[in-house]
Formats: sequence, structure tokens, C-alpha cells
Amino acid sequence: MAEAYIVAAARTAGGKRGGRLSGWHPVDLAAQVIDALVDRSGADPALVDDVIMGCVLQAGEQSGCIGRMAVLASTLPQDVPGVTIDRQCGSSQQALHFAAQAVMSGTMDCVIAAGVESMSRVSMTKLPAVYRDAGLGHYMSPAIHARYPGPDFSQFMGAEMMSEKYALSKDALDRFSLQSHQRAKAATLEGVFTAEIVPVAVRMAEGPAVDSMHVADEGIRMDATFEGISAVKLLREGGSITAASASQICDGASGVMVVNARGLKALGATPLARIHHMTVFGGDPVIMLDAPLPATRHALKKAGMTIDDIDLFEVNEAFAPVPVAWLQTTGADPARLNVNGGAISLGHPLGASGTKLMTTLVHALHQRGKRWGLQTMCEGGGQANVTIVERM
Repeated sequence: MAEAYIVAAARTAGGKRGGRLSGWHPVDLAAQVIDALVDRSGADPALVDDVIMGCVLQAGEQSGCIGRMAVLASTLPQDVPGVTIDRQCGSSQQALHFAAQAVMSGTMDCVIAAGVESMSRVSMTKLPAVYRDAGLGHYMSPAIHARYPGPDFSQFMGAEMMSEKYALSKDALDRFSLQSHQRAKAATLEGVFTAEIVPVAVRMAEGPAVDSMHVADEGIRMDATFEGISAVKLLREGGSITAASASQICDGASGVMVVNARGLKALGATPLARIHHMTVFGGDPVIMLDAPLPATRHALKKAGMTIDDIDLFEVNEAFAPVPVAWLQTTGADPARLNVNGGAISLGHPLGASGTKLMTTLVHALHQRGKRWGLQTMCEGGGQANVTIVERM
């Protein structure tokens, strides 16, 4: 069977809402990562067959097929096409799957899978009201309401449901959240992220111009304490989730370059990793967030592997109950999970998070001299992608 290799993986450092990346148009931010992938791989830009870009909030500055717009803002030739996909938070992980499938089929030899989200400029909380006020309706159709009676699908409700289903205490969730900040702090201070981060100029949407480069994730609480985290107000009375145990709203872009053997030869590049297995899985859209649990079991079974075969895991920290329940049900070694922190500390730029996590995973495998890595994340509508890679 034909194989798919990652030859470059890069991301911007995360920017807080209204922070150091908030002045970047998302198209131009995505183009920065595209150009970095070409530079780091040493590829002739004309060899790129396609750009597949994940983006969730496809409105305003992120509308009009942002995948193609990012190509036009980059140094790639204009005859390189681009497409935009939405599998919610797994959008760029799915972009990676599509890219791998394209090169494995032999119809393409070199594809960039990427993602971008400017949550400062295209607001997740404000956008539904814009559509409602414009009379454009809602995605919950009468048929969906008939099949799933009750309130609209909600990730916040799903997080609380996960806590109840898996009997997770607020104390356990807060301790996991603290660990995320501690690991991200250590990784930042030790320069662990330097190799994967694309330096970009600081551009603030408001305030005076700042003449510096954005090279460190902005959301890490360097002074985080358990007392501080546990004191944050609950999102729901009687619940267990707070803003401190949820992922941070974030601006960012990320991407990987994927090739087959023919593309590898044409580029003259050295592969970072081989894509060993890909799974996508659908679960309950009401609880929504626990699909990574059965998806991981499904992926390992299809790959003929056990949880102990995997050296490092990246499970997106959309809410703390997701990785905590994932650990509980898989029996994975907690020391191998999100070793450099996750979205609770580093941010979750929606459509960019898939290839962001893969970038961190591939670099961590190299830094630690490990062989196998597994990435998974929960997605809107009750879905999950799982990708298993082998360090080369």
C-alpha cells in the first residue's frame, strides 16, 4: 500500500482573544504558515498539488473559501488550488486525513493540510446572533429536533454530561487544568516549542503598534495555582466546569506538508513521520464530546495495536473532562498524554487545532526519541478523528 509522510509541520504561537495576533487578517496568518512549510521542507512551491484548510467559523474574513484565499496571499503560484473543510474542531485533522488519502491514492504527490481560526475577528459567540438577526435560521432542522428532542446541541452541556457520566470531580478537573499550565510553562521555558513555532509579527487589533515578534503562546498562566484555578466561577450552578477547565479562545494557524514516495523523491526532503492509521468516528451528538473514547479503541483495533504500544498522545483539551475521561477509559499512561500541555493552557484555535496538535506531536516524538504517536479530538455533532503516526 502506498504511504504518506509528513515532511514539515509548523504552527503559530497561540494568541489570546484581542491579543498579539488579533490584528492579523486570518487569510494572511494562514499564508504565513503555508510559506513556512514550503521553506522548512525545501520544496519547490510549484510541486504543491493542493492546499486543504480547516476552518470552523466560515464567515466574514474567513469566508469565500479561505483555503484558496490563503494560497493567493502566500508565495505559492496562483495555479495551486485551495479548498476549505469543516469537521468542527477536527477540521484540520480531517484536512490531514484528506491530504494523506490523496497522496496515498497517487492522484497527488504533495499536499499541504492546514488550518486557521481568528476567534478575535470572527467571534464564536457573536456569529449565531448575526445569522439569527439576518433571518438566516438555524442548523437544527425539524428532523433533527424530532430525533433528538430537547435543547439544542451544546458543547458546554456536553462537558457537564461527560463529568456526570464518568463520575469526574471538579477537583480532578481543576488538577488536570493546573497540570496543563505547568507542562506548557515548562515546555516554553525550556524552548521545546521553538522548532515548531513560526515567528510572526505582533499585530494588535487595538492599541499602539508593537514592534516585536510573536513567538510564545500567549495564554499560558505562568503563575497558575490550584487555589486560583479552583476558585474560578462555575459555568453552571451545581456543575463542575469553569472557564479554567475549558480550552482558551485563541487565534492561530498551523499546517503540515504531506507527500508520498514520489513526492518525497521530487522534494528531496527527509520525512519527519509516516502516517500509519486514520479513523473518523461518529458518536452521540447530545453528549457530543466523548466520541474520542470509542474512536481510540476502534482505531487501535484496526491498526492492530494496544494503548501501551503508543509512546505519546495528544488529546485535545476542549474541556478537561475529555482527556480525563479518555485516560480513565483507555488506561493510557498519564505521563504520555499532552506532555507539553494542551488547549487549556495553549489555546484552541478551532479549525487550526488539528494540525496544531499534530505539529506538537511530531516534534515531541523527535525530541524525546519516541516512535509512535496518537492524536484525537472531540468535534461538534459528536465526532472524532484519530491519527496514528510513526516517527521517521
